[in-house]
This record gives sequence, structure tokens and C-alpha cells, in this order.
Amino acid sequence: MTCKLYFIVIYSCMLVLCTCCHPERKKDVQLPGIDTQTMERLDTLLASDPSKALSEMDSLLPLLKDSILYYRGIVFKSKAYMLASCQQKADSMLKMAKRFCASCGESEDELSLRASVFNMEGNQLARQTKFDSACVKFLQAYNLYTKIGEKIRRFNVMLNLADVYIREGYYDKGSLWYHHSLAFADSLGLSGKQCFPAYYGLAQVYMELRDFAQCDAYFDRAGRYYDDMKPFEKNIYLNNRGNSYYFRQDYPTALKYFRRSMACASAHPEMEYERNLTMINLGEVFLLMNQTDSASYYLSKCYDFFKKVDNNSALYYIDTQLVELALKEENLPLAQKRLKEAVKPAFVEPNMIHIRNRYLQHYFEQSKDFRQAYYYLCENSRIDDSIRSERIKMRAQEFALRYQQDSTLMAKEILIQQTENKVLILHQWLYIGGLTVLFLIIAAGAWLVYRKKKHDMEELKMQTVITSLQLKNIRNRISPHFIFNILGREISSLKDQESNAYLHKLIKLIRRNLELAESTAVTLADELDFVKTYIAIEERVLQPDFEMHITIAPTLDIQQIKIPVTLLQIPVENAVKHALIEKEGKRLLWIEIKDYRQYIEIVIRDNGGGFQMVTNGEGTGTGLKILAQTIQLLNSYNPDPIVMTIDNVKIADREEMGCEIKFTIPVNYSYLLRRIKDINLWRRFTERLLLMTKKAQ
Repeated sequence: MTCKLYFIVIYSCMLVLCTCCHPERKKDVQLPGIDTQTMERLDTLLASDPSKALSEMDSLLPLLKDSILYYRGIVFKSKAYMLASCQQKADSMLKMAKRFCASCGESEDELSLRASVFNMEGNQLARQTKFDSACVKFLQAYNLYTKIGEKIRRFNVMLNLADVYIREGYYDKGSLWYHHSLAFADSLGLSGKQCFPAYYGLAQVYMELRDFAQCDAYFDRAGRYYDDMKPFEKNIYLNNRGNSYYFRQDYPTALKYFRRSMACASAHPEMEYERNLTMINLGEVFLLMNQTDSASYYLSKCYDFFKKVDNNSALYYIDTQLVELALKEENLPLAQKRLKEAVKPAFVEPNMIHIRNRYLQHYFEQSKDFRQAYYYLCENSRIDDSIRSERIKMRAQEFALRYQQDSTLMAKEILIQQTENKVLILHQWLYIGGLTVLFLIIAAGAWLVYRKKKHDMEELKMQTVITSLQLKNIRNRISPHFIFNILGREISSLKDQESNAYLHKLIKLIRRNLELAESTAVTLADELDFVKTYIAIEERVLQPDFEMHITIAPTLDIQQIKIPVTLLQIPVENAVKHALIEKEGKRLLWIEIKDYRQYIEIVIRDNGGGFQMVTNGEGTGTGLKILAQTIQLLNSYNPDPIVMTIDNVKIADREEMGCEIKFTIPVNYSYLLRRIKDINLWRRFTERLLLMTKKAQ
């Protein structure tokens, strides 16, 4: 059986270091003048170079005016001194922080500081192998961090608690806290980079249970983040993995890991404690491989360091190895001397007693005292039985714990799945309900639109019928043909030929006006004929100084060109009534019709002094408004519009002003209203057309 005392001491020391140095990966407090990145950098620097981190903190402490923040810096210095193996200074700093906490209140910042002091006390006690007291301090820190909600620090204390329980030999409790820490890390969304201490801690548990398959599985998970580990974490990982091969009696592989650990510690001068701890491991392996010179070199070299720091557990283990070394060198007196001078700690772990008994059995065999040798053989057999029984119980507890956790996780997953199913069903009902409501809203909207259109169509039909009946009623009251026949007979009886011709022109004008009233467009020839008839009637009041000039482009066929009804009549009538009748002197009226291929241009111009909003003549001025609205309605059904402009212009060769109305009419302009879809628009067009007809009459 290989030396188990070696493993216990090495493992204990490593876990103490791990316990002491779990970095607080996120800071919840931001110091004045010191941002979060600075504190994270100091934490990283603390793991690699405690002296430099301590120096920087000393330079920052004068900036901290707040007491809470100042004593956080004191706790930081205590940790730095502990990692630098300056135990007395570390204790002094911690006592300062404890005295301040004794007068603190119950605010979150004060409770957080108190929790960090408890955590640091646990680290110190664990380093002194006072595991029960360390456990109490860690639990106090855990409860305070839970109370104030500092989750990252709570996670780190969970790792510390697991480490202490493992060192006490309570592997079931240690395993439980490791698994709790991993579950808590999952809830916080922490990455594997922050969880690898739990992985190699669980590997340690399975190593104690001699389940090397699970042990290697957890070591492999931790090893994935080796490059992300800090130097002291790499040292812990390499030492613990070497111990796993030590227990398998694969000493060459164990030696390989211990040498890597030694190289890691040697690369960082501040890691003196880790370096000497690794020397014990190397001395034990060389002793078991019968390389006594190398074993003597490493054991002697680390003895003085542990004596200086007063670590009796390490000294007890080294003394035991030196006794075995003397026996292997066949130097019985030296072995006897070392046995008498060996330190005697107040508490010795059972595994360490077992290893010492085995070496004492070997010593008494060499001394020919077989009775004492037999006694230690029997003692070791009893301890082996006890340890074997304990390991069986621990394995059973481990299985029970795993079963309990699996059952809890399964119940939790079932509950989560049931909740998700309920939520899914609720969402489905919400979707169905929402779609149903949306469908009903669309259906109601469509029904309302249909009802409105139907109502508008009925109203349009009714309005059309009423308008038609009104027109028929007007016509039926006095037939226009009857009036024209009577007027024709009376005119024929007149002897005055001039009056006879005048009245015939008036009858022609009225008859033509009635014929055009029901049309939206007429030929340019008909409109010109209507205008000429109107001027012929008005010549009595315009003569003798009235002249009308009509100019038509020879390329135009006025019998085929259509224009809106009254397009010429209204401007000509306005020119006569509001400008020319009251004008003194020469009265002139021009009508020019020009051909521009794509459109024709019609210009009506007079010399009546220009367009005025208020005139002395009769009329309301609605003629042009009706004409403009008619053009606007017709334009809404044509891509190219009719453009009407009214300007005051200076008459060429005359010192007079006149009004000029210009129409630009596209050649392919359509007067069909087949594309009218808006009922209200059709109604407005009909009403305005009726108004225009009445005005013309």
C-alpha cells in the first residue's frame, strides 16, 4: 500500500490554498476613482503577483474616503499578505477589518463587508487546519451573501465550503456543495471558465472513492480550461491530477504531473508555499520509486520552510517520510533519532496515522522488535477495515446523493415541461381568440362598407329619378316647342323686317341653348355658331364701334373637334356684359383658335380694360366658376388636362388693357364619364351640370 499520508497532507494544503484564493470574479462595489476594470485587474494581479497587487492597493487606499470602501481595501491586503506567505501581516489586516465590522450596522454595504471578513477568516482557519471553525465562518459568509443578493460571491463561498468539507473527510457533503455550486452557476449563466474548481474538486471526491473513471472525467472537464486558469489554479490542478495517479501506483505519470506543477510554481517567485508543497510530493514519489537521493533532496529542502510557517501537519508528514528514507538507506540509528524528534500535532488524520503505523512497522521489523511490529500491523488492519467501511458508506451516500439530485432535477424538468405545456395551450387559445376577433372585425367592416355602398347607390338612383322628374316637370309645364311655334307665328305677322330677323335670332339662340343643355361637349363649329348668334343679338347695344375677329387655323376641322359646352359662350358673354358694353370708344373682341398638333389653343381677348372682380354690369360671376368646375371634373378622367388661364394683357398697337382667357385642349381629350366610380363625385357633377344649364338659360 502506498503512502496515503502524503496524499492527505498534499491534498489538504492544496485545498487550503484553493479555499483561500478563489477570486471574486465580479465586483459589486465600484470604488471612487477606481472603476470595475481596475478592481478586476487587481484581482488578476493578486493571483499572479501578490506583492505588486499589494503595492497598487497601498497607493489607492488614500483615495478611499468612505470607511466601507477603505476596509474592503484592508481585506484585499489581508488576502495579498496571505498569498505572499506573510501570515502575521495578514492576521493584522484582518483584525483591523474585524474591529471595524463590530461597530457596523445592517446596510447592504456593511453586511457585504462583514461577509468578506467572514470569508477571509475561513480562509485563515482552513490554512491552520482548523476545519470546523473554518466551516462555521464560511457558512456565515454564505448566509450574508444570500441575504444581500451578491450571487457571484455566494458562488465562490460555496466552493470554499465544499473544499473544507473535503478536507475534513466529509466527502458526501463536499460533493453536495460542489453540485450545488454547479447548479447555481447554471442559473447565473456562468461559463465553464468559472466552474473548473468545482470540476477538479469533484474529481478529488471520486478519487477518494477510488472511482477513477469518474475522477478522470471531471479532471478532463477541468483541463479544457487549463489555459484560462491562474497560476495557483494550474498548480492545484496539476498536483491533484498527479495524486490520482499516485493512488493508482502509477508513479511515473504522477511524477510527470508533479514536475509540471513544480515548473509552474517556479515560474512565479511569489508562489513559495506552492513550490515547497510540490517538493513534498516529489520527495514522496522519488521515495516510493527508491530514488533516495532525489527524495532526500526535496524533503530536506522543504522542511525548513514549513518549520518557519509552523505548519505541523506538513512537518509531521515530512518526518514520517524521513523515517522511511533512513530505513531505505539502512541507517537505523538515524531513523530512531528522527522518530524521537518528530513533531506531534494535536490532531492527526486517520490516513496519516495509517501511513505512520506502516512506517513504524517497518522500523520495528528492522529493529528485530517483532512484537511491536505485529502490534502496528494489527492497528493498520483495524484502520484499513474502518477506512474501507467508511468508503463503502461514502460511496453509498454518493449514489444516494446523485439519485436525490437526479430525482430533483427530473421533478423540476417535469414541472417545467408541464408549465411550458400550459403556456403553449394558453398561447394557442390566445392566437385562436385573436384570429376570431380579427375575422369578426373584418367581416363587420366589410358588411358596413357594403351597406354604405348600397345605401349610396339607392340614394343616387333616387336623386337621379327626382332630377329627371323635375326636368320633365319643367318641360311639361310649358313645352318649348309650343313657345317657339307661337313666337314664330307672331314674328311672321310683323312688318318690321329688322325686328323680325332679330327675334328669329333670339328664338334660334334659345332653341340651341336648350339642345346643348343636356350635353357635356359640342363641336367647335356649333359653339362658334352659338357665339355668332349671341353677338348678332347683342350688336344693337355694341354698335357702331364694335368689331369681332375670329381666326381659325386652316389645319383644323372644326366640325370634328369637340370642346366642353359653353367654353366660348361664357367668356364671350362676360366680355360683352362686363367690359365692352360700358366701354367708351372702339370695342374689340378677338377669338383665336390655333393648332399645335398635340393640342389646340383657344384665346378670347377683349379691350375692355382688363378682368375685374367687381363690375357694374349685371350678373353674379358664376359663369366662369361653373366653367372652371366643369373642366376640373372632366380633367379627373383624362391623363392630359384642359388648362384655363385668365390674364390682363396690354393690347398690341393700343394703349389699352384687356382681359385674355386662354384654353389649352389636348387633341385626344375624352368627354365620356364611363370611369366614374365615386357616387358622390357623380352626384356633384350632375348637380353642377344642372346649375350650368340653368345659368345658360
